[in-house]
Amino acid sequence: MSDGLRRVRSDGEELLVAVAGSALHPVGATLADLLGAGLGALHDAVDRALAAPPLSDPVETLAPVDRQEVWASGVTYERSVKARMEETVVADVYDLVYRAERPELFFKAPAWRVPAPGAPLRIRADSTWDVPEPELALVLTAQGKIAGYLVADDLSSRSIEGANPLYLPQAKMFDDCLGLSDTIVLARDADPRGARIDLAIRRRGETIFEGATSTSQIVRSFEELAGYLFRELSHPWGAVLLTGTGLVPPDDYTLQDGDEVEIAIEGVGRLAHSVYRSQP
Repeated sequence: MSDGLRRVRSDGEELLVAVAGSALHPVGATLADLLGAGLGALHDAVDRALAAPPLSDPVETLAPVDRQEVWASGVTYERSVKARMEETVVADVYDLVYRAERPELFFKAPAWRVPAPGAPLRIRADSTWDVPEPELALVLTAQGKIAGYLVADDLSSRSIEGANPLYLPQAKMFDDCLGLSDTIVLARDADPRGARIDLAIRRRGETIFEGATSTSQIVRSFEELAGYLFRELSHPWGAVLLTGTGLVPPDDYTLQDGDEVEIAIEGVGRLAHSVYRSQP
């Protein structure tokens, strides 16, 4: 069984590899190719790769997306709806979404805007309240099926979104606003329903926040969220969908330049990165 899929650069060439322990096996296709072809083709390609010799050259790890759009779900945990009601001047809009049939979905980033795993993420220069948002991400085929999972940080400006919900794109979308872990753990090998999510934030070497939640607290199923993303919207190269956050630092906390964030999801992986403040 494979540990997952990873995008790398080796000898100047971008490759998709199947990961088995420390060995990296070239797949011979792009992630877009495989997610476009569907689960059967993806699994067959991974199995063939694992039977072939691994790479021997050094590699550089790339972002785990090539042509996919990254979308996100909001207000999927009770803790999330409470936090967003506290930050906004129109609190009831989030409670309505939490209880509604239709989930909140929003665009987060095109593939080209996703930095390499572990790269520093940005705090907006025009924001005064900024937080990491640890989330499980679904990697979806062009047919909307769950192919795998990633760890994500949906970095957000609570001050901008709190001023008006219509500012959500500015609160969520900017350069270096999203972190994704390096390896897509295949859904055939892992099931993170009920998995523990841990968040730690460190400042000048001191841990200033630690917390944990579980994906069991999500009020909607993964399939439901994916189904809404594919309603009236095609994703020919697959897509990545963040499933929301249930772990929010206290209201008196905001990210500062140089803070270090670490997110771990049981059975999926780990993402660690620093943050920097943009210059006005």
